[in-house]
Amino acid sequence: MDKQNFDKIKGCLANSEHDREVEEIDLLSPLKIREVTFRNRIVMSPMCQYSAYEGFAQEWHMIHLGSRAVGGVALVMVEATAITKQGRISPNDLGIWSDEHIKFLSKIVDFVHCQGAIAGIQLAHAGRKASCDVPWNGGAPLKGELAWETIAPSALAFDEGYSIPKELSLKEIDQIIIDFEEGAKRALEAGFKVIEIHSAHGYLLHEFLSPLSNKREDSYGGSFENRTRLLIRVVQALRKTIPDSLPLFVRISATDWVEGGWDINQSVQLAKILKENGVDLIDASSGGLLPKVTIPVGTGYQVPFAQQIRREANILTGAVGLITEPKYANEIITSGFADLVFLGRELLRDPYWPLKAEHELNSDSHWPTPYGYAVKRRAK
Repeated sequence: MDKQNFDKIKGCLANSEHDREVEEIDLLSPLKIREVTFRNRIVMSPMCQYSAYEGFAQEWHMIHLGSRAVGGVALVMVEATAITKQGRISPNDLGIWSDEHIKFLSKIVDFVHCQGAIAGIQLAHAGRKASCDVPWNGGAPLKGELAWETIAPSALAFDEGYSIPKELSLKEIDQIIIDFEEGAKRALEAGFKVIEIHSAHGYLLHEFLSPLSNKREDSYGGSFENRTRLLIRVVQALRKTIPDSLPLFVRISATDWVEGGWDINQSVQLAKILKENGVDLIDASSGGLLPKVTIPVGTGYQVPFAQQIRREANILTGAVGLITEPKYANEIITSGFADLVFLGRELLRDPYWPLKAEHELNSDSHWPTPYGYAVKRRAK
């Protein structure tokens, strides 16, 4: 087969065009952020697969991520990807601390884009919650030769059984910023069009934000201004690295769910500052800083955080948290609570959830061409 005919067939594998006219913004409406257009408002949340080897993506990641692009999401967000080997949650985390990691990630990006979706990546450092076993083995801190030194803003362990992390020096903090910047450069080389900074769930950047984990007495601890300094510096470094045409997201935990910790009011204040520094969207999650915290989990329990940040900080937000039904996801958008809906476990259960949403919301279904051809033939 000659190259021209192969490219023609390859192009047919992409989803059909998602052009549709609507009178109001809804879940299926396109969204343009900077020069990137998302075909709808449905995002695959970054979900750790703990299936990498030495940080390298495997065939599993190609199928896992690619199938959701085929299924119709607008943005496929690659799981928390460690900017340093030390920053992994587990030995099986994805990594982007080496140029060698770029090659296979770029194959995933190419396939995702071929399906009409946008490929994004979440850059992360696990901080004091690093050096743990994979969750299906219990997720406990590693011991002995398998373990590695963890770092944090202060020498406070996450929980009983966790090692006491090394408190970062000012020089080491500067290196963390460089590591995020180098990770972003590699992500861009791989072809990602959205980069998200992970500053939630009790990992390193969140640890600096919260007064419960940050007991420093220097320019990175104490006041709100000092506790947010590292994240803001990371944002500034990445915004200089990322082309103006591409979006920058930040995931935060809007609250620690503990009195005296990080809370929604500080999140709103932070979001205003992040917007001034070139952040385009706040991915509003919560919790993760401390163990054994009571969280009122339920359908859409975190949506109010996205709503308040969007309203008070005047910035785009993503809603996340036990969102399973298309009509509810649509209501989040039509009511102005958020601009994107991030789906996690529901997309694990059903990679074709966006097609289900199109059906339930009385829109044309945009099956990939080979599937759609078969579906139409069956209907006849």
